Amino acid sequence: MDEAGAAVATAGEAELNWSRLSVSPETLESELEARGEERRGAREALLRLLLPHNRLASLPRALGTGFQHLQLLDVSGNALTTLGSELLSLRGLRTLLAKNNRLGGPSALPKGLAQSPLCRSLQVLNLSGNCFQEMPASLLELRALQTLSMGGNQLQSIPAEIENLRSLESLYLGGNFIKEIPPELANLPFLTYLVLCDNKIQSVPPQLSQLHSLRSLSLHNNLLTYLPREILNLIHLEELSLRGNPLVVRFVRDLTYDPPTLLELAARTIKIRNISYTPYDLPGNLLRYLGLATNCPNPKCGGVYFDCCVRQIKFVDFCGKYRLPLMHYLCSPECSSPCSSASHSSTSQSESDSEDEASVAAHRMQKVLLG
Repeated sequence: MDEAGAAVATAGEAELNWSRLSVSPETLESELEARGEERRGAREALLRLLLPHNRLASLPRALGTGFQHLQLLDVSGNALTTLGSELLSLRGLRTLLAKNNRLGGPSALPKGLAQSPLCRSLQVLNLSGNCFQEMPASLLELRALQTLSMGGNQLQSIPAEIENLRSLESLYLGGNFIKEIPPELANLPFLTYLVLCDNKIQSVPPQLSQLHSLRSLSLHNNLLTYLPREILNLIHLEELSLRGNPLVVRFVRDLTYDPPTLLELAARTIKIRNISYTPYDLPGNLLRYLGLATNCPNPKCGGVYFDCCVRQIKFVDFCGKYRLPLMHYLCSPECSSPCSSASHSSTSQSESDSEDEASVAAHRMQKVLLG
């Protein structure tokens, strides 16, 4: 174990770096147990333990004794299929790195995790490069979690219970098989970085505009054909990555339209012609219906609609530099969108980093990476 001793001397008393050791897992286990015994009487506690790339099939049993003050544990690049009960003894653990293992079954995380002290201490959890097909329920109870990485797994969906992670600031779920973004994701008040690239997402819920802390949104290499207009409400967004989506390489337009009902035609006429009335002049259902009117977004139109509208996708200027395809709801097929005349969108990635961005004011330094 000369390599380990050298690593410890270099890293200092607070860190034990035993990465890529040329010893068997059994030898590592016994050496770790000995180190744990040594640390019990030490004045300075061991805070960081690095055990990546050691062919570990399970967590060392020695973690259960002598490492109670550990704040960071790295067991990445091993052959772990489960994180055993030894993890629960690390009462003050803040960072757990377990990427590139074989985790993913129903017993991948230890029983009682949600009731353990880790629920209050763990802030960073990296489970990327494993075999998870769904997020474990106990993971969604880690209320102190600030960073969650589960990229490169086999996740099929994001559970609505993701909203339980109220302290979350960074969420990385790239490289999975996710098809939908749940609206509940918008209930994370501190979320700053959201990475959903390389999935199968077809639409973005308008509720995402409620993520007022969001600064970076990565959606590249999905199946997006449009964005909700509400995306423009993300005023703190600095980077929006969209390359590799259908909306970037073609202009999509949908004018599916069903004729309005007689009730809607009557209500439109009253609203558009500004006809005065009293509650005694109209049937009750028409009176209630009139309160549901929505103004057409085209200022040159002045029309309204109720249940019947035209869905249309138009490119809208964003930050005075890029054009985003947003969904509009118009009152009729004859009504044209107020957007300025379309200029062809860029498919060159170099435009997202063009030199003239340097002259843009700091509060408008927002990048839309289209290609």
